Amino acid sequence: MRQMRGKRLGFFRGQRGISLIETLVALAILGIIAAAFLNGINTANKAAFSADERNTAQSLAQSQMEWTKQTTYVEGATQYSPAPNPSGGDYVNYSVVITAEPLHDPDDGIQKITVIVSHSDKQVIKLESYKRQT
Repeated sequence: MRQMRGKRLGFFRGQRGISLIETLVALAILGIIAAAFLNGINTANKAAFSADERNTAQSLAQSQMEWTKQTTYVEGATQYSPAPNPSGGDYVNYSVVITAEPLHDPDDGIQKITVIVSHSDKQVIKLESYKRQT
């Protein structure tokens, strides 16, 4: 191999190594991209949890409303008991309150029913409908 004083000939001619500043800039860019990616994953996770919570609460509210409409009409009732949960564990940390309010005074056989579903003591959904005496 032919060499001249202080100069190398061949594959690495005229190339220098990567400087510390270039390395730090590349790491900073990589860090920014990683932070944005992790933030996106976190946002998607929160959105999925919120959608799951809302869908579960809606399903529970609708089933409780149907349960209440099927039960015997109680004149002057202000509250109905929620339907029992046969599986025992489908709605962990969810609670249901069912209130009734006569539409007219005196009670003429029509009540406004309100079902409120909460998850971990935070109200998620409120469903209203009417029940009539049959």
